[in-house]
Amino acid sequence: MKIIVYRKALEGVINNLRKTLDEFGIEYKVVQEIESQDLDAYELLVVVGGDRDVLQAFHRIGKAKVPVLGVNDSNESSFLTEISIKDFREVLKKLRDREYTIEESTRLNVIVDDKELPPALNEVAIFSSKSATLIEYLLTVDKEVIWRDYSDGVIISTPTGSTAYSMSAGGPMVLHGAEAFAIVSVNSLDVTRRPLIVSDKSHIKISEISSTHGCEVIVDGTYRAKVRERVEASKFPKPARFVRPSESSKAMEKMVKKVRLAEELLKMPPSAKLILKTLEYEGPLTQKDLAKKTMLPDRTTRLALSLLIERGLVNRRSMLRDARQKVYYVT
Repeated sequence: MKIIVYRKALEGVINNLRKTLDEFGIEYKVVQEIESQDLDAYELLVVVGGDRDVLQAFHRIGKAKVPVLGVNDSNESSFLTEISIKDFREVLKKLRDREYTIEESTRLNVIVDDKELPPALNEVAIFSSKSATLIEYLLTVDKEVIWRDYSDGVIISTPTGSTAYSMSAGGPMVLHGAEAFAIVSVNSLDVTRRPLIVSDKSHIKISEISSTHGCEVIVDGTYRAKVRERVEASKFPKPARFVRPSESSKAMEKMVKKVRLAEELLKMPPSAKLILKTLEYEGPLTQKDLAKKTMLPDRTTRLALSLLIERGLVNRRSMLRDARQKVYYVT
């Protein structure tokens, strides 16, 4: 078995992973950048980091068929990095003995003003470049006009992404195997703009986009691009491929986990919800960075983090370059 390791973790974590791979006699290569043309020579891509790193890896993979295993660089697991670093040795035994399955997930092909963006695993979102500013747009599906809307934004989600940003905006949960996309208007001025389910064979077009401060497209919460006139979305020709060891959590278990998380959030103040959402989409941040990005007072940020840590939703670790500072991340 030949493995390529995409490292987005601390050096100590990677060194331990190297020792494990050497112990099992597995041929591997560790890289800091992914070149899609090099991936066909490998049977597996291991992404060591967090969910954000897995999403970015899929953006760089393009149409390569190599399956991906997400390994969380902490002792926790999350939605896309289901394997924690402490469990890597046991999982590697399964990989060596071919005791795993490949799960395929639909992706979105995204074109902005005739420019193709990285394929979206979770969602493509369109918002004003300045928060709390309305946008106007026209939604067309398969050349049929569905609605003209005035809202905070619009999200087009895959089944995988239906339990991510889309669900936070009031979208439906879509089962993994469903051949569908969800379109969600975010805080529309028109109360009839309910979430819309369309076939994954549909061609979705968001056109006549305008806002006072301009608009941008956000792919999977990580890739941003300005949009002048239109965004087109359709099924990407190659699905994302995940390695699933036999005991990994299944799609339904993920949904149950999301529902429990939503129930926890209902009991929390808005500041804690904002902090958690920021960490989900920005990745690990210091308290100072969180206060700056959310524009919350330092005291409010500190109290919100304390509550999230108490509930087990957020954890913290020391920064490598400055042990006196802590970075916070979603558990």
